[in-house]
Amino acid sequence: MSNTPRVSVVMGVYNAERYVEQTVRSVLAQSFTEFEFIIIDDGSSDGSLAILRRLQSEDQRIVIISRANTGIVGAALDGMAAARGQLIARHDADDISHPQRLELQVAYLDAHPEVVAVGSQMQIADPYLSPLEETRFPLDHHGIERDLLRGSGWTLPQPAAMFRRDAYERAGGYRRQYNNSEDLDLFLRMATVGQLANLPEVLVQWRRHLASINHALGETQRLNKRQIVSEAYESRGLAIPNDLEKTLSYVPHVPKWKQLCNWGWKALKRGNAQIARLHAWAAIKERPISGEAWKLAICSVRGK
Repeated sequence: MSNTPRVSVVMGVYNAERYVEQTVRSVLAQSFTEFEFIIIDDGSSDGSLAILRRLQSEDQRIVIISRANTGIVGAALDGMAAARGQLIARHDADDISHPQRLELQVAYLDAHPEVVAVGSQMQIADPYLSPLEETRFPLDHHGIERDLLRGSGWTLPQPAAMFRRDAYERAGGYRRQYNNSEDLDLFLRMATVGQLANLPEVLVQWRRHLASINHALGETQRLNKRQIVSEAYESRGLAIPNDLEKTLSYVPHVPKWKQLCNWGWKALKRGNAQIARLHAWAAIKERPISGEAWKLAICSVRGK
Protein backbone atom coordinates (compact mmCIF):
# COMPACT_ATOMS: atom_id res chain seq x y z
CA MET A 1 0.00 0.00 0.00
CA SER A 2 1.28 3.48 -0.81
CA ASN A 3 1.91 6.04 1.92
CA THR A 4 -1.35 7.79 1.01
CA PRO A 5 -4.15 5.29 0.39
CA ARG A 6 -6.76 6.01 -2.28
CA VAL A 7 -9.61 4.92 -0.04
CA SER A 8 -10.36 5.46 3.62
CA VAL A 9 -12.97 3.14 5.10
CA VAL A 10 -14.58 4.98 8.03
CA MET A 11 -16.56 3.06 10.64
CA GLY A 12 -17.93 3.96 14.03
CA VAL A 13 -18.26 1.26 16.69
CA TYR A 14 -20.39 1.39 19.82
CA ASN A 15 -20.94 -1.77 21.87
CA ALA A 16 -20.81 -4.04 18.84
CA GLU A 17 -18.82 -6.94 20.25
CA ARG A 18 -21.35 -9.48 18.93
CA TYR A 19 -20.79 -8.52 15.30
CA VAL A 20 -17.70 -6.37 14.89
CA GLU A 21 -15.06 -9.03 14.21
CA GLN A 22 -17.05 -10.51 11.34
CA THR A 23 -17.61 -7.01 9.99
CA VAL A 24 -13.94 -6.00 10.17
CA ARG A 25 -12.79 -9.20 8.50
CA SER A 26 -15.18 -8.58 5.59
CA VAL A 27 -13.40 -5.27 4.99
CA LEU A 28 -9.92 -6.72 5.35
CA ALA A 29 -10.82 -9.39 2.77
CA GLN A 30 -11.54 -6.83 0.01
CA SER A 31 -10.11 -7.49 -3.46
CA PHE A 32 -9.14 -3.80 -3.58
CA THR A 33 -6.34 -3.43 -1.05
CA GLU A 34 -5.17 0.20 -1.30
CA PHE A 35 -7.14 1.44 1.70
CA GLU A 36 -6.82 2.40 5.33
CA PHE A 37 -9.46 1.37 7.83
CA ILE A 38 -10.32 4.14 10.28
CA ILE A 39 -12.32 2.76 13.20
CA ILE A 40 -13.76 5.06 15.84
CA ASP A 41 -14.49 3.30 19.10
CA ASP A 42 -17.28 5.57 20.33
CA GLY A 43 -16.88 4.93 24.03
CA SER A 44 -17.87 1.25 23.95
CA SER A 45 -18.42 -0.31 27.38
CA ASP A 46 -18.39 -3.92 26.15
CA GLY A 47 -15.54 -5.94 24.63
CA SER A 48 -15.52 -4.13 21.27
CA LEU A 49 -12.24 -2.27 21.81
CA ALA A 50 -10.35 -5.40 22.87
CA ILE A 51 -11.54 -7.18 19.72
CA LEU A 52 -10.48 -4.21 17.58
CA ARG A 53 -7.03 -4.07 19.20
CA ARG A 54 -6.50 -7.75 18.48
CA LEU A 55 -7.52 -7.32 14.86
CA GLN A 56 -5.27 -4.26 14.56
CA SER A 57 -2.30 -6.40 15.59
CA GLU A 58 -3.02 -8.58 12.56
CA ASP A 59 -3.36 -5.85 9.91
CA GLN A 60 -1.50 -2.55 9.76
CA ARG A 61 -4.26 -0.93 7.67
CA ILE A 62 -6.42 -0.61 10.79
CA VAL A 63 -6.27 2.71 12.65
CA ILE A 64 -8.22 2.89 15.92
CA ILE A 65 -9.35 6.08 17.61
CA SER A 66 -10.92 5.43 21.00
CA ARG A 67 -12.54 8.11 23.14
CA ALA A 68 -15.71 8.94 25.05
CA ASN A 69 -19.09 8.48 23.41
CA THR A 70 -20.22 11.34 21.15
CA GLY A 71 -22.81 9.63 18.93
CA ILE A 72 -22.89 8.73 15.25
CA VAL A 73 -22.04 12.15 13.82
CA GLY A 74 -19.25 12.79 16.31
CA ALA A 75 -17.66 9.47 15.39
CA ALA A 76 -18.09 10.16 11.67
CA LEU A 77 -16.49 13.60 12.00
CA ASP A 78 -13.52 12.19 13.91
CA GLY A 79 -13.14 9.47 11.30
CA MET A 80 -13.26 11.98 8.47
CA ALA A 81 -10.66 14.16 10.21
CA ALA A 82 -8.28 11.21 10.47
CA ALA A 83 -8.90 9.81 6.97
CA ARG A 84 -6.26 10.46 4.30
CA GLY A 85 -7.95 8.97 1.24
CA GLN A 86 -9.63 11.02 -1.46
CA LEU A 87 -12.40 8.43 -1.60
CA ILE A 88 -14.35 7.65 1.58
CA ALA A 89 -16.19 4.37 2.07
CA ARG A 90 -18.63 4.33 4.98
CA HIS A 91 -19.31 1.17 6.94
CA ASP A 92 -21.48 0.11 9.86
CA ALA A 93 -20.09 -2.05 12.65
CA ASP A 94 -22.60 -4.86 12.16
CA ASP A 95 -22.73 -5.22 8.36
CA ILE A 96 -20.82 -7.37 5.87
CA SER A 97 -19.21 -6.08 2.69
CA HIS A 98 -18.95 -8.24 -0.44
CA PRO A 99 -15.27 -8.87 -1.29
CA GLN A 100 -15.52 -6.76 -4.46
CA ARG A 101 -17.38 -3.84 -2.95
CA LEU A 102 -14.48 -1.36 -2.85
CA GLU A 103 -13.08 -2.50 -6.20
CA LEU A 104 -16.37 -1.98 -8.02
CA GLN A 105 -17.12 1.37 -6.41
CA VAL A 106 -13.64 2.77 -7.06
CA ALA A 107 -13.87 1.65 -10.70
CA TYR A 108 -17.29 3.30 -11.06
CA LEU A 109 -16.14 6.62 -9.62
CA ASP A 110 -13.02 6.54 -11.81
CA ALA A 111 -15.20 6.02 -14.89
CA HIS A 112 -17.82 8.63 -13.89
CA PRO A 113 -16.12 11.84 -12.69
CA GLU A 114 -19.49 13.62 -12.52
CA VAL A 115 -20.64 11.24 -9.76
CA VAL A 116 -19.73 12.34 -6.24
CA ALA A 117 -21.25 9.44 -4.29
CA VAL A 118 -22.14 5.87 -5.17
CA GLY A 119 -23.99 3.22 -3.21
CA SER A 120 -25.19 -0.26 -4.10
CA GLN A 121 -28.00 -2.69 -3.56
CA MET A 122 -28.02 -4.53 -0.25
CA GLN A 123 -29.25 -7.83 1.10
CA ILE A 124 -31.20 -7.18 4.28
CA ALA A 125 -30.66 -9.90 6.85
CA ASP A 126 -31.73 -10.68 10.40
CA PRO A 127 -29.30 -10.70 13.35
CA TYR A 128 -28.09 -14.17 12.35
CA LEU A 129 -27.56 -13.09 8.71
CA SER A 130 -30.54 -15.12 7.56
CA PRO A 131 -31.67 -13.27 4.37
CA LEU A 132 -34.89 -11.25 4.51
CA GLU A 133 -34.99 -9.37 1.19
CA GLU A 134 -32.89 -7.50 -1.37
CA THR A 135 -33.20 -3.79 -2.02
CA ARG A 136 -34.18 -2.16 -5.31
CA PHE A 137 -32.77 1.32 -4.90
CA PRO A 138 -32.88 3.62 -7.93
CA LEU A 139 -29.61 3.68 -9.88
CA ASP A 140 -29.71 7.19 -11.33
CA HIS A 141 -29.37 10.64 -9.81
CA HIS A 142 -32.94 11.69 -10.60
CA GLY A 143 -34.47 8.69 -8.85
CA ILE A 144 -32.19 8.95 -5.83
CA GLU A 145 -32.77 12.69 -5.35
CA ARG A 146 -36.53 12.22 -5.76
CA ASP A 147 -36.57 9.71 -2.92
CA LEU A 148 -34.25 11.80 -0.75
CA LEU A 149 -36.69 14.69 -1.08
CA ARG A 150 -39.36 12.34 0.26
CA GLY A 151 -37.25 11.87 3.38
CA SER A 152 -35.77 8.49 2.44
CA GLY A 153 -32.08 8.70 3.35
CA TRP A 154 -32.13 4.97 2.76
CA THR A 155 -32.28 5.41 -1.02
CA LEU A 156 -28.50 5.95 -1.14
CA PRO A 157 -27.58 3.67 1.74
CA GLN A 158 -24.83 5.07 3.93
CA PRO A 159 -23.58 1.58 4.97
CA ALA A 160 -22.86 0.95 1.26
CA ALA A 161 -21.78 4.45 0.26
CA MET A 162 -18.46 5.64 -1.18
CA PHE A 163 -18.02 9.36 -1.84
CA ARG A 164 -15.40 11.86 -2.91
CA ARG A 165 -13.78 13.77 -0.06
CA ASP A 166 -13.73 17.06 -1.99
CA ALA A 167 -17.48 16.83 -2.70
CA TYR A 168 -18.15 16.02 0.95
CA GLU A 169 -16.24 19.13 1.98
CA ARG A 170 -17.96 21.33 -0.63
CA ALA A 171 -21.33 20.12 0.64
CA GLY A 172 -20.41 21.07 4.21
CA GLY A 173 -19.88 17.60 5.67
CA TYR A 174 -21.85 15.99 8.46
CA ARG A 175 -23.84 18.30 10.73
CA ARG A 176 -24.13 17.50 14.42
CA GLN A 177 -27.69 18.78 14.79
CA TYR A 178 -28.95 15.94 12.61
CA ASN A 179 -27.36 13.06 14.50
CA ASN A 180 -29.13 9.81 13.52
CA SER A 181 -30.44 11.38 10.27
CA GLU A 182 -27.03 12.54 9.09
CA ASP A 183 -27.09 10.45 5.92
CA LEU A 184 -30.28 12.04 4.56
CA ASP A 185 -28.93 15.49 5.37
CA LEU A 186 -25.50 14.90 3.82
CA PHE A 187 -26.65 13.26 0.60
CA LEU A 188 -29.32 15.89 -0.07
CA ARG A 189 -26.57 18.51 0.09
CA MET A 190 -24.12 16.40 -1.94
CA ALA A 191 -26.79 16.09 -4.63
CA THR A 192 -26.36 19.83 -5.27
CA VAL A 193 -22.61 19.58 -5.98
CA GLY A 194 -22.63 16.50 -8.24
CA GLN A 195 -24.46 13.37 -9.32
CA LEU A 196 -25.48 10.46 -7.09
CA ALA A 197 -25.66 6.83 -8.19
CA ASN A 198 -26.21 3.28 -6.97
CA LEU A 199 -24.65 0.16 -8.44
CA PRO A 200 -27.06 -2.64 -9.38
CA GLU A 201 -25.02 -5.30 -7.57
CA VAL A 202 -25.68 -6.41 -3.99
CA LEU A 203 -22.42 -5.40 -2.29
CA VAL A 204 -23.43 -5.19 1.38
CA GLN A 205 -25.28 -7.49 3.72
CA TRP A 206 -27.15 -5.14 6.05
CA ARG A 207 -27.93 -6.70 9.40
CA ARG A 208 -31.15 -5.76 11.16
CA HIS A 209 -31.35 -6.21 14.91
CA LEU A 210 -33.30 -4.69 17.75
CA ALA A 211 -30.42 -2.45 18.86
CA SER A 212 -29.92 -0.99 15.39
CA ILE A 213 -30.45 2.74 14.89
CA ASN A 214 -33.72 2.32 13.00
CA HIS A 215 -35.27 0.41 15.89
CA ALA A 216 -33.76 2.32 18.80
CA LEU A 217 -33.99 5.89 17.50
CA GLY A 218 -36.75 5.83 14.91
CA GLU A 219 -38.66 8.69 16.58
CA THR A 220 -35.58 10.95 16.54
CA GLN A 221 -35.11 10.24 12.85
CA ARG A 222 -38.76 10.99 12.16
CA LEU A 223 -38.58 14.38 13.86
CA ASN A 224 -35.45 15.35 11.91
CA LYS A 225 -36.82 14.55 8.48
CA ARG A 226 -39.19 17.43 8.02
CA GLN A 227 -36.52 20.01 8.89
CA ILE A 228 -33.89 18.41 6.65
CA VAL A 229 -36.20 18.05 3.67
CA SER A 230 -37.62 21.56 4.12
CA GLU A 231 -34.08 22.98 4.05
CA ALA A 232 -33.35 20.97 0.90
CA TYR A 233 -36.38 22.41 -0.91
CA GLU A 234 -35.41 25.93 0.13
CA SER A 235 -31.77 25.50 -0.98
CA ARG A 236 -32.99 24.43 -4.43
CA GLY A 237 -35.32 27.41 -4.72
CA LEU A 238 -38.34 25.10 -4.71
CA ALA A 239 -41.62 25.68 -2.93
CA ILE A 240 -42.16 23.33 -0.02
CA PRO A 241 -45.18 21.14 -0.90
CA ASN A 242 -48.27 21.72 1.19
CA ASP A 243 -48.61 17.97 1.66
CA LEU A 244 -44.96 17.47 2.63
CA GLU A 245 -45.88 15.64 5.81
CA LYS A 246 -47.84 13.08 3.80
CA THR A 247 -45.09 12.54 1.24
CA LEU A 248 -42.25 12.14 3.72
CA SER A 249 -41.07 8.56 3.94
CA TYR A 250 -41.44 7.30 7.50
CA VAL A 251 -40.58 3.82 8.74
CA PRO A 252 -43.57 2.68 10.80
CA HIS A 253 -42.84 1.56 14.34
CA VAL A 254 -43.05 -2.19 14.85
CA PRO A 255 -43.07 -3.61 18.40
CA LYS A 256 -40.04 -5.76 19.19
CA TRP A 257 -42.04 -8.95 19.61
CA LYS A 258 -43.73 -8.41 16.26
CA GLN A 259 -40.42 -7.73 14.51
CA LEU A 260 -38.99 -10.94 15.97
CA CYS A 261 -42.00 -12.86 14.70
CA ASN A 262 -41.63 -11.34 11.23
CA TRP A 263 -37.99 -12.44 11.11
CA GLY A 264 -38.92 -15.88 12.41
CA TRP A 265 -41.59 -16.49 9.77
CA LYS A 266 -39.19 -15.47 7.00
CA ALA A 267 -36.49 -17.78 8.34
CA LEU A 268 -38.98 -20.64 8.54
CA LYS A 269 -40.13 -19.97 4.98
CA ARG A 270 -36.52 -20.33 3.87
CA GLY A 271 -36.28 -23.66 5.67
CA ASN A 272 -34.19 -22.42 8.59
CA ALA A 273 -36.21 -23.74 11.51
CA GLN A 274 -33.37 -23.31 13.99
CA ILE A 275 -33.21 -19.54 13.47
CA ALA A 276 -37.02 -19.36 13.45
CA ARG A 277 -37.02 -20.98 16.90
CA LEU A 278 -34.52 -18.45 18.21
CA HIS A 279 -36.75 -15.61 17.06
CA ALA A 280 -39.86 -17.30 18.46
CA TRP A 281 -38.44 -17.71 21.98
CA ALA A 282 -37.13 -14.14 21.92
CA ALA A 283 -40.60 -12.91 20.90
CA ILE A 284 -42.24 -14.93 23.70
CA LYS A 285 -39.80 -13.40 26.17
CA GLU A 286 -40.79 -9.92 24.93
CA ARG A 287 -44.52 -10.68 24.95
CA PRO A 288 -45.50 -13.95 26.67
CA ILE A 289 -49.19 -13.51 25.81
CA SER A 290 -48.57 -13.27 22.07
CA GLY A 291 -50.47 -15.98 20.24
CA GLU A 292 -48.43 -15.36 17.10
CA ALA A 293 -45.16 -15.90 18.93
CA TRP A 294 -46.37 -19.21 20.35
CA LYS A 295 -47.67 -20.26 16.94
CA LEU A 296 -44.24 -19.47 15.45
CA ALA A 297 -42.58 -21.52 18.18
CA ILE A 298 -44.79 -24.54 17.49
CA CYS A 299 -44.32 -24.28 13.71
CA SER A 300 -40.56 -23.91 14.07
CA VAL A 301 -40.38 -27.02 16.25
CA ARG A 302 -42.33 -28.90 13.61
CA GLY A 303 -40.08 -27.40 10.96
CA LYS A 304 -42.93 -25.96 8.91
